[in-house]
Amino acid sequence: MKTQKTDTKQSKFRSISGQWYFFPEYTRSSYFRRSENITFPEHTRSLLDISSFVISTFRSIPVHGSVLFIFRSISVHSNVHPYLCSLKIVQQSKGIMAGKSTNMSRIKQVLQLSGNGVSNRQIAKDLDINKETVNNYVRFFGSDPLSLKEVLKMEDPELEARFRAGNPAYTDYRHQTFLDELPDFKTSLGHKHVTRFLVWQDYIAKHPDGYRKTQFFHHLKQQLAAATPTTVLSDTYVPGEKLFVDFAGDTLEYVNTETGEMIKVQVFVACLPYTDYAFALCIPSQRVEDFLYAISKCMDAIGGVPKILVTDNLKSAVIKADKYEPTLNKALEDMGNHYRFVTIPCRPYSPTHKALVENQVKIIYRRVYAKLRNTVFYSLEDLNEAVWQKMLEHNQTRMQQRPYSREEQFFAVEKNALSPLPEQPYQMKFTCDLQVRNDGFVYLARDKHYYSVPFVHIGKRSHVIYTRTLVKIFVNNEVVATHERHLGFGHTHKNEHLASNSNAILSRSPEYYQEKADKHSAVFKQLVSDMFLDLEQRQIPPEFKYKTCDFMLSIGRKTPMADFEQACQIAIQNRSYSGKFLQNVISNLNVAKSQSESKERINPQPTNHENMRGNSYYK
Repeated sequence: MKTQKTDTKQSKFRSISGQWYFFPEYTRSSYFRRSENITFPEHTRSLLDISSFVISTFRSIPVHGSVLFIFRSISVHSNVHPYLCSLKIVQQSKGIMAGKSTNMSRIKQVLQLSGNGVSNRQIAKDLDINKETVNNYVRFFGSDPLSLKEVLKMEDPELEARFRAGNPAYTDYRHQTFLDELPDFKTSLGHKHVTRFLVWQDYIAKHPDGYRKTQFFHHLKQQLAAATPTTVLSDTYVPGEKLFVDFAGDTLEYVNTETGEMIKVQVFVACLPYTDYAFALCIPSQRVEDFLYAISKCMDAIGGVPKILVTDNLKSAVIKADKYEPTLNKALEDMGNHYRFVTIPCRPYSPTHKALVENQVKIIYRRVYAKLRNTVFYSLEDLNEAVWQKMLEHNQTRMQQRPYSREEQFFAVEKNALSPLPEQPYQMKFTCDLQVRNDGFVYLARDKHYYSVPFVHIGKRSHVIYTRTLVKIFVNNEVVATHERHLGFGHTHKNEHLASNSNAILSRSPEYYQEKADKHSAVFKQLVSDMFLDLEQRQIPPEFKYKTCDFMLSIGRKTPMADFEQACQIAIQNRSYSGKFLQNVISNLNVAKSQSESKERINPQPTNHENMRGNSYYK
């Protein structure tokens, strides 16, 4: 409800006198204009425009009148209840938001109405704009060289730039002084350990009335940024072209079940920039072997090979960093040749070339690290399984500004754009030259392990190439041995590499001796089998009778088969499994045989008696 400026407002209350002295000075409404009977202290005057209206009601007190003003919980000099509630409805009037920018379309309406001959007062009333503001708009464009038609054709931003061109940014005399000395500031900042604060101290000592620290830092930052302008390239990636890789700064850990210590591991992170599809893997270290293993696992996970691998300048990837032609690690080059990709490291100290993987690291901190913070793992495999599950949830989560997830877009767009994987996964190769020892082994110090070489190469120089799983030994540029790689002290050999005497020793077993005995006779095999069976029943290791078997074999080679079989039969009957017993039996058999032969022998009768003296000779 609008009030007339010349009228004095009065509120009428039932059973309450309308005289204003019933309300103390501080309770009177500020919506009334000053009059002879009403005096408003300065601090009680309303901040709203006089054309605003307020409807206030007493609780359970009927009133007469169009405008009622009352105050909650302020007692008045009447019999009105002290606890009141009010409902206030405020309607802003024209032009009360001083300082608020007017929309450019509104300004065009002002100019168009003014061009049609409508008065400024009527324009202000029709468009609900302050009349003085309308006057300023009309006055400003009246002095503009452009015609009204040309102004109305302008786009809103162009019109705003023309209407609110602004003032010169730097009219202060100190700014020119600052610009004059700017080259010296840049030179000083180029020195090691020099800070902006030290430069400002030198500046203020030379110009005591110059910029204070905050303004100096502001202008210096603007000038330095303007000197090296940069732009961000976005949405310029090609499906399947690049793979960004990096290591997270923070580590994860698991408990060693043997020692109880916490083992910290590095977290390898990779992403395909076109779809932002991410991969993470925990590995023991950032060494070359672990780094390349993580890359191969990543390519197995995404099911393809990108054309370009973008890495940081860590030593596992780059031997010598350079802005233009960095020297790559040979192992990484070999891996690129195997998978058919090229490696392009970032510029030194410029990780912005792979900003997406840097952002993925931050996301992984929230979606993997934070969610696993209260979980204890007891092996690297269990830790990687948990990380994989969280990464799967991350890739399957719908993105905020897109109606699909990273995984959906990856399989729809980028998966088929990747090159196929090679038939065999890449394994990093290490090389060394080793001497073949007299025992027919080479010693790989990295593993603290011995590997056999054919005995004919004893004393020769060998070239060893080993990967994560295999060890290949070359002599005279020919592969002479291939072994599965083992970590820790021990010997790995193949029987065909050993000399015959060594093989004979290593090949001994109950079966071996039974096979040897069977070649002599079935009775001898029965004797050997009973002997090892007796050892097994008495829980004695079979090695205890290996030398006895060798002794019996030696006896069998020197003894006629019939005598040897008879001796074996006697040994079986007496359950005597000794080589000496067998030897004694054979000896006794020989004695008995010789005695029987002597009994059967007949003395020869002489045929020539001329040389016989006879018994008469001794008489």
